[in-house]
Order: sequence, then C-alpha cells, then structure tokens
Amino acid sequence: MERLLVTGGAGFIGSNFVHYVLANTDSSVTVLDKLTYAGTLDSLQGLPADRFTFVHGDICDAELVSRLFREHDSVVHYAAESHNDNSLTSPEPFVQTNLVGTYTLLEAARATGVRYHHISTDEVYGDLELDDPARFTESTPYNPSSPYSSTKAGSDLLVRAWVRSFGVAATISNCSNNYGPRQHVEKFIPRQITNLIDGVRPRLYGDGLNVRDWIHADDHSSAVLRILHAGKIGETYLIGADGEQSNRSVVEAILEAMGHPKDAYDLVRDRPGHDRRYAIDWSKLRDELGWVPSHQDFESGIEATVAWYRDNEQWWRPQKASAEAKYAKMGQ
Repeated sequence: MERLLVTGGAGFIGSNFVHYVLANTDSSVTVLDKLTYAGTLDSLQGLPADRFTFVHGDICDAELVSRLFREHDSVVHYAAESHNDNSLTSPEPFVQTNLVGTYTLLEAARATGVRYHHISTDEVYGDLELDDPARFTESTPYNPSSPYSSTKAGSDLLVRAWVRSFGVAATISNCSNNYGPRQHVEKFIPRQITNLIDGVRPRLYGDGLNVRDWIHADDHSSAVLRILHAGKIGETYLIGADGEQSNRSVVEAILEAMGHPKDAYDLVRDRPGHDRRYAIDWSKLRDELGWVPSHQDFESGIEATVAWYRDNEQWWRPQKASAEAKYAKMGQ
C-alpha cells in the first residue's frame, strides 16, 4: 500500500484528488492543510477512516514537514494561494506559501529521497492572443502576469533547480482551469452558480471574451496519478482537455443549465492585467503516458456541477457572505 502525503488536500483540486485516489486505488492518504479560508474539512467527509488521516499544519513548518515526509512514500503538493484577485490586493501570502512553502517541501524531499510531484498552473506562461492558433507547451517560456502566477512560476523553477542541483525525484504538472464540486465560491464558475441560486445576475469582467482552457477536476486527478506513477523524473507535463471556452460562453452555459436566458448577465470593469487566453497542448501526456480525459463534454460537466452546488448548499453557504463582501469592497 502506497503511503501518499497530499498538501493542500482540503482545498478544491486537492480534495478532489484525495477522493479520487481513495476511490480508485488501495493507497493510504494523509492530508496536510493549514485550513485557510479556501480549505475546509467539509470537503473531506465520507473518506475511509482506515486509509485517511488529516494533519492540521503549515507547509512552511520545516519540522512538521520533515517528519511527515519520513512517514510517506510519495508527496503531491497542491497547497497554494491561488486567487488572482487576492494576489493583486495582498501579494505577501502568495510569496510565503507558494515560494517559501515549496522550498520547505523540496528541502524535505532532498533529505529523505521521497518522490515529489508539484502541482502548477498554465498561468505561469502568461497569455495568448485570441486569434493565435498556438497553445502552451512544456517549452513555452514563462511570462507570468500577476503576483499569483509569478509566485507559481518561481515555485516551478525551484523544483527544477532542486532536481538538477540535488537530484530530488520530482515532476511538475501545469494544468488548465479546473471546475467541478468543492470549489470555493470566490472562483468564477461557483460564484456565478451560487449568485444565480441567490437571484443575482452574473457579472463578467471586460468584454467577457477572455478564453480559458477548462478541465474537470476528476480528469486533473487521474492525470496527476498517472504522472506520479509513470512520469519521468525531472519532466514537466501539461494537463488539459481541449476545453477552451470564453468567459461569456461559460456563463451562458451556466445560465442555460439553470433555466435562464443566455444573455441574462452584466459586463463590469475589467481587472488589472487580465490575461486574454490560455490554451494547453497536452500531447506529451497523451503520447508518453497514454493519458486521456474522460469529461470532454463541457455542457454536461457544467450541468453536473450546477447540480452539485444546488444539492450541497450547506457546504458553500458559510463561505458566500464573506466572499461577496470582499468582492463588494473591490467594487466587483
């Protein structure tokens, strides 16, 4: 039985990964999470007690991290400050968690020889023009636009340096935008869904034509597991699902899934440094590791996501008021 440590496993994509691993393997999983506003134990309910352990702690705590590494075979590092709007308001937590936290984990991996996989984002590559046929590849130069994406880029570079300089057994994956259950209501898709449940019209930054490459969280989880077990040490793998959608088309899909007219939304002032388009070329992952996504029908994925938020109001309702208060303070 593999003993797997997952940092940030009480957050959105981390908790989905934990559920996926425990449902599809015989591994045991320990989650290390600081339980900031974006992480909740409610996302870890219903897991098998004989194979799941939760540790409340900070990835910057070197003593704790070192002990946990010695008790596990592999580590998947999801823990991160990840909301662009928050990084524009207060960059310091992003530097601390995304850079210092990653350094702390890498030093533990260096000391113990534990297999380490690093979760990152396509936002490290900057953005593409809307009419550019190109997609991001593993060789695309980094060109981050925000404190969030720049600290994630920095953490990726730390991993690469620790592999080359110290022989750490690590891989990196850069994934496109995730959607699905258990995502904090400050994020784009759950915010629109929960606003509509509350009778509030969706709002889009700028012209709404910014494009993101969407992937269901379960597909992200299956890809990470494949990389962890079959990926080549020192390599980077991009994870995507050919899911390019404009923000406007995403909102229209949500409106249709919830029985509203497709044009029942408002446009608001754009946010600073708003990237225009992300697009992932995930052919390396397909060709070298044989991975393909299972959830490629975006509309049915959105319908299932809407159903989850409708059925799980007790999960998201405690977050809603504070998230909306924060947006109101920023004029959004």
